[in-house]
Order: sequence, then structure tokens, then C-alpha cells
Amino acid sequence: MAVFRALLGPALVAVAASVKRPEGWLGTMIVFGFTSDVFDGILARRWRTDTGALRLADSICDVVFYLGIAVVALQHHWPVIRSRVWLLVTVLAFEALRILCDWLKYGRMASYHSYAAKAWGALLASAAVALICFNSGSALLTVALAWGIGCNVESLAMTALLPKWTHDVKSIAHALELRRGMLT
Repeated sequence: MAVFRALLGPALVAVAASVKRPEGWLGTMIVFGFTSDVFDGILARRWRTDTGALRLADSICDVVFYLGIAVVALQHHWPVIRSRVWLLVTVLAFEALRILCDWLKYGRMASYHSYAAKAWGALLASAAVALICFNSGSALLTVALAWGIGCNVESLAMTALLPKWTHDVKSIAHALELRRGMLT
């Protein structure tokens, strides 16, 4: 399911560029991508296949998927994005900083899958469908981008706290608890 989501990122861009009225297709693809993100985690835990490598691959696929959505939004809804460009640039800068810090500390991207990140995914998918399919939801987009900044700050803090790479850290409180266990 994660690979499906990664393939959807470039497919969204291709559909937006080649289909005359792509809104319905794009909305369907975004909903399927978000749904696959939810269920691949549930199924991996149920089937006990939620390894660190799988969770890392899932995080990378999420980035590819949401970058595809961002490209479509930038190309087709620039006026809405332009008024929030400072939020978008800030989110992207924090995302890049977070990934850089993860690589410097752990030699790979973190894969925390925190509660805040799950909420951010839901907000981004909802805002994307509202914007791309209905040309509305600009307030929701503002909330999603602001939440993304906070989510990345939380992830940076978890990277600063945790002495070694781990996956599925649900919150700062969980990171503190894990840290105590790792240092004893």
C-alpha cells in the first residue's frame, strides 16, 4: 500500500496535466492515498509486520504522495497558495530541517508516526480535496500548514531527545519515556 501511495504522487501530477477536468479523478486519488496510509499502518500492526524498515518506507512514500499533491495545488491553485506561501515555505523548511537532523543523528529519516503527524495527514488530505476538487477550503489549508509546522517542531524535539533511532513514537511524552529507558 505504501508503494501505491508513492506512485500516486507522480500520477496526481500527470492526471492534473493531461485530463481536461481532473478534479474528480484527483479527489478520488487523494482519498485512496490517504485511506491506504491509514490502513497500511493498521494492517501492519495487526499482521505484526510493522518493522522499522517498513515504517521508514511508509514515511518516504508519504512524502512523495504529499509532494505530488503540493505540485498540483501550486500549478492549479496558485492564488490560494500565494496568500499562504510563507506558511508553505516554513513547512517545507522545517520538513527539510527535520530530515537533515534525522540523517545527521541517525543516518536515516525518522519515522515517528506520531499522533500529531496522523492528524496532519488528515488535515492535508482534507484541505487538498477541498482546494483541488471544490476550489474552497482555504481556511482549512491554513490550519493544515500551521499544524504541519507544529508537527515538524515536535519531530525535531523527538530527534533531539532520542539517543538512537526508533519508530512509532506517538508524542513527546512517549519520546521522554523511551529516552529514560534507553539511558538506563
